[in-house]
Amino acid sequence: MNMTGRLRRVLVRPPGTDFSRWREYAWRAEPDAGRIAEEHEGLRAALEDSGADVVVADMASDGNLDAVYVYDPALIGDGGAILLRPGKAERRGEVEAIRADFAAAGVPVTAELTAPALAEGGDTLWLDPRTLVVGLGYRTNATGAAQIAVALPDVDVLTVDLPHHHGPGEVLHLLSVISPLDQDLAVVYLPLMPVRLVQLLEERGVEMIEAPDEEFESMGCNVLALEPRVALALEGNPETRRRLEAAGVDVRVYAGEELSRKGDGGPTCLTRPLERD
Repeated sequence: MNMTGRLRRVLVRPPGTDFSRWREYAWRAEPDAGRIAEEHEGLRAALEDSGADVVVADMASDGNLDAVYVYDPALIGDGGAILLRPGKAERRGEVEAIRADFAAAGVPVTAELTAPALAEGGDTLWLDPRTLVVGLGYRTNATGAAQIAVALPDVDVLTVDLPHHHGPGEVLHLLSVISPLDQDLAVVYLPLMPVRLVQLLEERGVEMIEAPDEEFESMGCNVLALEPRVALALEGNPETRRRLEAAGVDVRVYAGEELSRKGDGGPTCLTRPLERD
């Protein structure tokens, strides 16, 4: 599996219509129903314009606002899907939902994590098709990484420690601080990067484009590679975009004030790639 080949097929989940539990899910504010639906339609249109086959899952019916961030409950490998066990307890019901989505989409499930393992997709990073980095933090533990390694016997699963940052109440996934753009290029927020991961990138000759301090909280370095050096990003981070374009990246943007900023989930979080070149 890789994270930068041309995106061929991708799963998304539209936002639900019950936003009454937004505080429980630690959203910054209650989203506007009409605008969040329009923004998700715009996201899907951007994915379709890139040539991807967009698989639209059923929206959540239980008031789980986080279910729109479909990247987290599963990991995709070459053989199929591994169902994870989210560290955020309120999100564990998403695993059964995405199991059904995979069945409908013809994606086989090859493994499933069991307690006491914890792992979320946002803490997983494919460095290359045979190297997976797992970030250990408040949402993913060592047992989760170990079970992933068992499920991927032909993959070198490496672990790195994530920083405390703002603590367990505000998620910091590994993919909050890095997004691959090509085999030799990534956008990062260097102050919060695990040291070992920085060393791994340097050892592999991966150039790091730094998102500025003032655009980290607005998800400047949470971007989705549509193909090598073509990225989909949340609009509103002009300096990060300037730096990416200076490095030869074609940056496409979507509107996400309701969809992304209020729930702290960028384009990587909102998509579960199923197939890439």
